[in-house]
Amino acid sequence: MISEFIVTPSNENSRIDVFLVAQKELALSRSQAQKLIRRARVRINGKKPRKAGLKVKVGDKVQVHLPQPREYQIQAEAIPISIVYEDPELIVIDKPAGMVVHPAPGHCSGTLVNALLHHCGPLPEISGPLRPGIVHRLDKDTSGLLAVSKTERAYRSLVKQLKAHLVNRIYQALVKGNIKVAAGVIDAPIGRNPVNRKKMAVVSSGKRAISHFRVLERYPGYSLLAVELETGRTHQIRVHLAYMGYPVVGDMIYGKCKDKSRIQRQALHAARLEFTHPASGEHLSFFSPLPADMKELVAKLQCGGNMPGNGKNQVDK
Repeated sequence: MISEFIVTPSNENSRIDVFLVAQKELALSRSQAQKLIRRARVRINGKKPRKAGLKVKVGDKVQVHLPQPREYQIQAEAIPISIVYEDPELIVIDKPAGMVVHPAPGHCSGTLVNALLHHCGPLPEISGPLRPGIVHRLDKDTSGLLAVSKTERAYRSLVKQLKAHLVNRIYQALVKGNIKVAAGVIDAPIGRNPVNRKKMAVVSSGKRAISHFRVLERYPGYSLLAVELETGRTHQIRVHLAYMGYPVVGDMIYGKCKDKSRIQRQALHAARLEFTHPASGEHLSFFSPLPADMKELVAKLQCGGNMPGNGKNQVDK
């Protein structure tokens, strides 16, 4: 499988291995990228880079020849899934926290893809053999709505809509701290953390990332937010909110923020998803209420003091 990328100004003068890691559709670690370079599976403008530290320039065409994965034979598994909507073109799932979206090192089975292959049968592999049908992803410990393509037409349409910012994705996030303003925009570039490459961070060399937020409820020491993604960088909401000083409750990677109920994951839920149907052109809109663990946490906070508002958890107030 060959993947091709064009270097943009945001990646100018990046090392070639760093550039490859930044291409999230490749899902490569730094060591994996360097191994591909050593094995002559990377070309810049048709030429093999001499070393992993070679800097790329704007307009460079980078080709990556990914070997077919032999260690993973994705098996269909009869895993229960919550189906919000389904037709011959696509399926919308309400993913529980704790479920990995697609197979990856350390997660060969039990993923959403394993469940979908059992329910739907074969799915388009345009995004790679390990991610059939997957258009956008949620972190393992983020719950909520996820659209999956069942046809190539649906995949190409949804990807195009995502790139054009035509897919409306609104999350609910419980954060530590009281945000004073009613709403705001976080416009801060996100890239790999220069110290820990497994993490993301707000860095000047990163890609532009924009998140819109508004406060739904305020509790003593906490705020419940609706966060709308304008861009879709890896861990964007978690990184942006931690950067602003309001880490997502339960996020032990970016915020290390514990809470009264000891929730076992980050309190982040993909609550609303809207897009245009790839075949009919119909506007589709889906809403998922807070799952039990977040609902229980909110209820405890509501009992902890006087809060403005009526305690309802709706993103479309």
